[in-house]
Amino acid sequence: MTHGIFPGRIVPVLLGAFLVLFFFPDSTGAVALPTITLGVDEAESPKQISNALQVLFILTVFSVAPAILLMTTCFTRIVIVLGFVRQAMGTQNMPPTQVILGLSLFLSFFIMSPTLDRINQEALQPYLAEQISQPVALEKALEPMRDFMLSQVREEELILLTEITMKTEPVEKEDIPTLTLIPAFMLSELKRAFQMGFMIYIPFLVIDMIVASVLMSMGMMMLPPVIISMPFKLLLFVLVDGWNLVVGSLIKSFG
Repeated sequence: MTHGIFPGRIVPVLLGAFLVLFFFPDSTGAVALPTITLGVDEAESPKQISNALQVLFILTVFSVAPAILLMTTCFTRIVIVLGFVRQAMGTQNMPPTQVILGLSLFLSFFIMSPTLDRINQEALQPYLAEQISQPVALEKALEPMRDFMLSQVREEELILLTEITMKTEPVEKEDIPTLTLIPAFMLSELKRAFQMGFMIYIPFLVIDMIVASVLMSMGMMMLPPVIISMPFKLLLFVLVDGWNLVVGSLIKSFG
């Protein structure tokens, strides 16, 4: 009996064959292998140290940039509310986490499109055209994000963070540092998301209570109410067009 290549081994075999054909020399000539050299040498000038520190700082910023961008946009509120919807319906992992994250991401792009367009027109395009310098471009790109966060932040959270981080009370919104505005904005988003999640839970909780009462009155105490109530919750969610209501409420909450 002959044994073929298992499906799980096809990709490594093809990759190995590709590497052999590409890197090993043939009759037409040899292909040089690329080399990577890592080492620590003594710096000959302070400029070399400065460049190395700049590269390290840029790599650090790139590693945390996705988290910063997500936390300073509407993504936090959307993903938390959609997570509450899934838990309230009791559908376990339906819709999957990847679907919720993808929907939250594209809704965030939709809601943030005016802010992103403003950043593109005022900061990115002039910088690419070499009309402004990099520090000026970063400052101009930060202004639309600050305006968005200031339009959504709650006064209570902003007062709390300013009292903790600032010695004097700010007179204008421009006096509030960005490092103070960001956590205040995140706290506001968490509070609004949990408030919306509570309102989403109420109708599903009523269905659970009704089903549990009916089962107890029928003497079916050993039957879990969740098994019976979940189809009714799905039916209610479909009949009222729940996804349109939830998504529409989320988009209007940023108006």
